Order: sequence, then C-alpha cells, then structure tokens
Amino acid sequence: MRIVLKSTLSEETAHKVMRASGRTFALAVTLALTLAAPGHAADAIRLAVQKTGTFSWELAAIRAAGLDKEADLSLEVTELASTEAGKIAMRAGSADIILSDWLWVSRERALGAKLNFYPYSSALGAVMVPPNSPIKTLADLKGRKLAVAGGAIDKSWLLLQARMKQDGVDLKSAATIVYGAPPLIAAKALDGEMDASLNFWNFCAQLEAKGFHRLAGIQDILPKLGAEGAVSAVGYVFDEGWAAKHREAVARFIAMTRKAKELLATSDAAWDKVAPLTGTTDPTLLKAYRDRYRDGIPRRSIADEEKDARVLYRVLAEIGGRDLVGPAAELDPGTFYHAVPGD
Repeated sequence: MRIVLKSTLSEETAHKVMRASGRTFALAVTLALTLAAPGHAADAIRLAVQKTGTFSWELAAIRAAGLDKEADLSLEVTELASTEAGKIAMRAGSADIILSDWLWVSRERALGAKLNFYPYSSALGAVMVPPNSPIKTLADLKGRKLAVAGGAIDKSWLLLQARMKQDGVDLKSAATIVYGAPPLIAAKALDGEMDASLNFWNFCAQLEAKGFHRLAGIQDILPKLGAEGAVSAVGYVFDEGWAAKHREAVARFIAMTRKAKELLATSDAAWDKVAPLTGTTDPTLLKAYRDRYRDGIPRRSIADEEKDARVLYRVLAEIGGRDLVGPAAELDPGTFYHAVPGD
C-alpha cells in the first residue's frame, strides 16, 4: 500500500531549510573542481549502521535520489544490532563512520582515541504520559512511577534530573524509577504499568500515535540548563586521522547527507522510500515519525552547536560523574568537526 503523508511547511521552517541549503551550497562550491576532475574515482566510505535506526532512513533517501552517485561516493554499509556494536566496529577499525553522541566522542578523546563528531540530529526523547493522565507538570512526577529508557546514566535522564534539581526536586528519590530497554519501556507504558515514561524520540512517536501526551520534551528543558538552541545530541563520528586523509570525501559525505535531510524535510513523497524501514504501515505513526524526524534536522552553525554542547557537558559531568564522562570535566576542544570555514 502506498502511503503519502501531506503537510504544509511553515514560513519559519522554509527559512530554516533555505539556511541549510546555503551551507550545502558552500560545501558544493568548495568541491566543484575536485568533482570535475577527469578520471576521479568514487571514494569508498564504510558505514556501520544500526539496522533499526534512523540512519537507515537517510541512506534510503540518499540511494533513491542517487545522491551517493552525485557525491561520487561508494557507501559500504554494514548493518548492526545496536549502537554499542557500532562503537566496537569503530574501535576495531572496521568502520569509517558511525552514529554516536558528542559525550562519548569527548570521553574517547580524553582516553586517547582521537575521534570527531558532526551533527546528525537534535531529536531527543520526552517524558510521556497516558491519555487523561492526572500528571500535568514535571512536579507532578513526585510520588509516581517513572520508567526510564537507557539506564541510570542515560543522558536524557540526567538532564531531566538536573532540571528538576533547579526546582528543589530530587526526582531519583522523589519518584519510583524503573529502568529498561526502550522497546520494553514503550510496551509497559502502553500496558498502563507506568505513570509516565522517559524514552527515545522514536518510541515517544509510537506512544503519540496511541494518544499519549508529551509532558515535557528533553529539548524543551535545555534552555533552563543554559543551552541557547536545539542541540544535536547524535552525530556522525569518525576518526580524526582518517578525516584528515580523506577531507574532500568527508566534505562530500556531509554535503550529501544535508541534501538528503533537505529532501526529507520538504518532500512527503520521499518518505515512501522510508516507510518500509519504519516497521509500520499506520499512517498516524508514519506521520509522527516524519514530523519528529524533521524537527530534529540540525539548522545551526557548528560553533553554536559546540558552545551549547560545552554547557550541557558540564551539567552532565556534575550529575553523572566519571562513570559518564571519564577523566575530563570539560568537553574536549577537538570533539566537533568543522567541514568548511564558517560552518
């Protein structure tokens, strides 16, 4: 069954897309002479991708539109069961690019592995409550049963704790906390076993499609913690030395992924290629996936992203300690990758 999701872009979103297009054009200009050179062979890039992750959505859009061929890249994709498997592949040298977060990259750099991070998505999870829930504010979570996906040092959970502590609430002791894997937490939320749940954004979309409400998005609480805009928690991660040797290929890769995001941001038809990878044919859920994915497309400069990441790193370091950030109390200055001047 062919599913077409209809939407109308707001003027503000259109302006954001135009700004993103400008950055993509800047990358294209820097590479024009290289791509025009006769006999230029496609550069191979090895990607380790979580099979059920959203990176596979982006790759589907890239291939459907021929953006990989346009960028003169040969993408060698290995599908893995988890994000942790991707980290292992990166450490073993069997992958050039994976998805992870700047917190892990900074920690690895502090431990000697010189990795770089480039923004992929600012989509974060949310605290979700069932339809007709009496919980109306975060303060109402006191005395309730809250399920948390990802474990005790999950970044979203730590940021939520930090925000609540600003209001004098130690949520870890004020509520009954249950940890679990994201699919399990979503299932128990649907079964009514929890008063509220904090889960990853795609599982929150599943709950939204079932009538659940967003009590608070993690992205929404970040300004209270010092961030000035939407922060990309997840990004493309690659070895610094490899990137230095393949700088033009990396720039083409980034330009290619930006074009894919613009396509997914502006074309509902492009989602026909993504829909089979989501595991659902429910139009309501597909719309929720699409809308939340679009909300998470990075629109800011790398300098702004890095500035806010530095602020949030300090918050996370204070709450999570060495178990989370390792030996470094500050974000490593080489964490973020700058593709082109002024990016």
